[in-house]
Order: sequence, then C-alpha cells, then structure tokens
Amino acid sequence: MATIVNTTEEEPMLAVVRFTAELAWADAGPDVAEPEVARLCAEAQQHVLAGRWLDMASLMLASADLLLLSPRVPDKDLECILAIICNLVTKAGSEEEALQIAEAICAKLVQQPGEKPALRIKVLFSLYNLLASPYGKAFVYRKALEVAAAGKAADCVVPSFKNIDTFVGDWGIGKLEQRDLFLAVARILKDQKGMSKEYFNFLNKYLATFDGSSDDADVIGEAKEEAAAAIIEFVKSADLYQCDLLDMPAVAQLEKDEKYQSVYKLLKIFLTQRLDSYLEFQSANSTLLQGYGLVHEDCITKMRLMSLLDLSSHCSGEIPYSAITKALGINDDEVEYWIVKAISSKILDCKVDQLNQFVIVSRHTERIFGIPQWKSLRAKLGVWRGNIANAISTIQANKVAEDGAQGMQGVMTR
Repeated sequence: MATIVNTTEEEPMLAVVRFTAELAWADAGPDVAEPEVARLCAEAQQHVLAGRWLDMASLMLASADLLLLSPRVPDKDLECILAIICNLVTKAGSEEEALQIAEAICAKLVQQPGEKPALRIKVLFSLYNLLASPYGKAFVYRKALEVAAAGKAADCVVPSFKNIDTFVGDWGIGKLEQRDLFLAVARILKDQKGMSKEYFNFLNKYLATFDGSSDDADVIGEAKEEAAAAIIEFVKSADLYQCDLLDMPAVAQLEKDEKYQSVYKLLKIFLTQRLDSYLEFQSANSTLLQGYGLVHEDCITKMRLMSLLDLSSHCSGEIPYSAITKALGINDDEVEYWIVKAISSKILDCKVDQLNQFVIVSRHTERIFGIPQWKSLRAKLGVWRGNIANAISTIQANKVAEDGAQGMQGVMTR
C-alpha cells in the first residue's frame, strides 16, 4: 500500500480526496473501500508532486455530484471542500490551464442547479475572484447566472447587476457576448418584484446590441419578443417618460410584424402623439391591452402627462389653459392638478400664471431623445458658449478701461 507523505501546503487537497473517496466507497465495506481510498490518495499525491493541477481537479471533482447531493455533508463542510478545489486555479502553470480547471468546476456546479443553488452561486463567485483572466471571469459569471435562473435563486445575483457595465468594460467582451449577458440578466429580472425599471433597462441594453447591420440580419428576428416586452414595460411604468426604443432596429422590425405591429403602434402613440390617438387605439384594441396586463385608467394618466410634454415641446415657452384642457381632455379647474402631477414626476419645470391662464415652461422632458434632440442641445450649448465668451470679453474690456482711467488720474495728480 502506498504511503502518503503530507505537507502543510498540500494537506487540504489530499484531505479532500480522502474525504470524498471515503464517502464514495462508504457502502462497499472496508475490504473494498480501504484499497480504493488508498489508491485515490496515492494518485492525488502523484498529481501534486508533478504539478498536474488539471488532473488533480478532475480527480477531486469526480465525486462532486455525490458531495452536492449527500445529506451527510453539512453545507459549511461542502463549501470548504469546494473552496479548496477552486483554489487550484491559483496553482495552475498557465492561464489556459486555469481556465480548463474553472470550466471543469463550472461543469459540475451547473448540474442539478435546484439543489443548494445559493451555495453553488457563492462558490462560483469565489472562483470568479480567484481567476486573473477577464475571459475566465466572464465565463464563470455567466455560469452563476445560469444557476440562479434554473435554481430560482435570483436574490443571490441581483445585487451584482448594478456593476454590469463595469464588468463588461473589465472583461472586454464583444457585442455577441454582451447580448447574451444582457438577455440573461433581463430574464432573471423579469419576475422580480419591484425591479421593473431594472428589467426595462436591461431589455434596452440587449436590444441596443442589434445595430441593423448585415451581421444581425439572420438573428434580429430573435429579439421580437423582448422588443415587445420592452414596449409594454415602458407603457406600464409610471416613472418612465422618455426612451429611445423607436430608433432601435430590433424594435422597428415590429412595425411590419403581424403579431406585434399593434404593440409597435402603441409605442409610437405614447412617444409621438396625444391622448386622442390613444383613446382611438384603445377602442379598437382593448382586448390586446388587457392581454398584456395594461390598465386603461393608468394608460390614460400616463398619456395625459405625455400629451402635456408634447405641448411643451411645441410651445414657445407659454401654454394656454385652453390648449391643455383640449389635449388632456380635462376641465379648466383640473389644469393645475395635472401641472403639479407633472412637476412631482420631475418631467416639467414651470410657473402658472393663474390670472392670464398660462403655463410658463422653463424645462420639460423630451419623450424621444434622438439625433434631432442632440442637435438642438448642441445648438443651445453653442449659444450659451457664445454668451459666456461675450460676457468675458465685456468684463475684460471694462477692466482695461477702468485700469486706463486710474492710470490717467495718477498722471494728472503728479
């Protein structure tokens, strides 16, 4: 029988091999179990001495399924064992070997994700932190999302979503990888209560990866369902009054789609038209709206605010009460209520001239912020920059004149 020489550094790995071997052969009886355990320990020692870390990982992972499913292994012990296995990536002789070890660990952890999903994700995040390779980190993170989705453990990964943009920059992943990532995150967020805004944001990120190029021609059709979902989320939301969905090729394709063309028309109404257009659409498509879970009264409320924004964008700074009552379908005594509602929603800054029945607008949210809006902003910035330059020139000229006057006064005194 082989003799195992323990070293302080490698003892944890050999202990894990012994533990898992004894667990695997526990029901075979000592006559069979002891030789097998000794054989596996000897094999592990050879891998350690030779620095064959990928082979060592394969050996240690051979009984990983048994560990993850066995009621005889407490979660703390299991987490410790898996942490020792994950630590092998730091011993690898090359980045390629470290990635192969990480892939082998992930392959085990994504199996039967319904069993202890929170622990599996915790181990995957530990593995993520041990890896130096950006590609490896991206790979492990995606596997954590897979476990979270399949194991219904979204709470374990949702806090990390606020850092996704930073992750994407650090990983240096391409458009296709970003697309898969954003879609995975959006699908996890879809059924999370109180996270509809985050869900909408990641749908936007996903849809924005389709730029209408020939490279996307064969796959853009796959985005139709998410494009429709983004439209519905925008219409439902009581906090969103601006979006760029109309400019996205993945959304534009719905205009001629038999299944989703009505949804696209609804988006166009909310972003470019007023309440009367919505009421006309609703009367012809009430069943469709109900099918998507849209509440007519909520849509009217939002559409009135959208109509007020449309008025603001077309006025010269002043909106008469009469125009507001007509566009919003309200009475004169309701105007101030809707103005206050728009201000509290942070989509409008204005003053109310009750005497002359005017609303004086100083700022409003643009429903669409596309190329025309950027051009308008650029023009305004140009005017402001010119005004500042003129003010500086005036101040400098006045200072020169003042200094000259003081100099002349000094000469006359002498």
